[in-house]
Amino acid sequence: MKRVLLLVLTNFGVLTVLFITWNILQAVFGIQLGQNFTGIAIMALVFGFGGAFISLFMSKWMAKRSMGVQLIDNPTNAQERWLVETVRRQADEAGIGMPEVGIFHSDSPNAFATGANRNNALVAVSTGLLQHMTSDEVEAVLGHEIGHVANGDMVTQTLLQGVLNTFVIIFARVIGMLVDSFLRRGNSGGGVGFGYYIGSMVAEVLLGFIATAIVMWFSRYREFRADEAGSRLAGREKMIAALHRLNQTHATSKMPAEMQAFGIISGIGGGLKKLFATHPPLEERISSLEHNPRLDAKPNY
Repeated sequence: MKRVLLLVLTNFGVLTVLFITWNILQAVFGIQLGQNFTGIAIMALVFGFGGAFISLFMSKWMAKRSMGVQLIDNPTNAQERWLVETVRRQADEAGIGMPEVGIFHSDSPNAFATGANRNNALVAVSTGLLQHMTSDEVEAVLGHEIGHVANGDMVTQTLLQGVLNTFVIIFARVIGMLVDSFLRRGNSGGGVGFGYYIGSMVAEVLLGFIATAIVMWFSRYREFRADEAGSRLAGREKMIAALHRLNQTHATSKMPAEMQAFGIISGIGGGLKKLFATHPPLEERISSLEHNPRLDAKPNY
C-alpha cells in the first residue's frame, strides 16, 4: 500500500512541477507548444514511467531467462537446504515475504535480487559464489541481497527513473522550441520548424546522459545501504570478509547489462566510466562498513 501511495504522490508531484515550470517558461520566454501542455505532460508521464515500470514488473521473468536461474523449489542437498533456510531466516528478520531462491551458472562470484514486490522477490547466487566463498561470506552476501529487497530498492529506483525520464521528455521539447524560435527569428509561421526536431533530439540525448548519471549515483548509494543490511543480518565482520573476498578474487560482473545494477558487484571501470558505474569500488564499501556508527543502531528496513 505504501508503494502505491508513493507512486501516486510521485506522479502528482511531477505533474505539479511540470505545470509550474511550463507557466514560468511561457511567461518569461513566451514558449507555446500547440497550447497542449496537458497532452504533452500526460504523454511524458506515460512514456517516462511506462517503460520503467514494465521493466520492473518483468524483472523476475527476465532475470530467470537471461541468467538461466534454476529455482530451488525442493532442496535436493545440504547446500540447497542451507541456502533456502538462510534466506528464510533473513527474510523473517527483515520483515519481508519469503523470496524465491535460485542458483545460476557463472564462474564469477556474484548474486542478485530483483522483483516488483518486497513480498514476492527473487534472490539468486552464482555457482562461482558458492565455490569461492565460505558459508559465512555467502550468508553476508545473501543478507546484502535481502537488504535490497527490504529497502524497496527496485521500486525506488524505478520511480526515480520514471521521474527523470518524464523530465527529459518534457525539457527536451522545451529546448527544441527555444532552438526553433531562435532559428526562425520571429517568423510566426504555424507549426514547428526543422530546429525543433533537431534541438529536441540532441537535448534528449544530452539530458539522457545526465539522467543516467543520477540514477547510477542512486544505485551506488543503495549499495552502501544494502551492505549495512547484510552486516545487520549476518554480522559486520562477515560482510566485510565477503567484500574482501570479492576484492581478492578480482571478481567482475559477467551478467547482462540490464542485470548488473542488481548484482553484488559490477564491471570495473575508471575515469568517466565511474560516473556511470552501478556500484562503488569495493575498497570504499569496506571502509564504509569499518567506520559506520549506524551499524550499532536499531535496524530500520
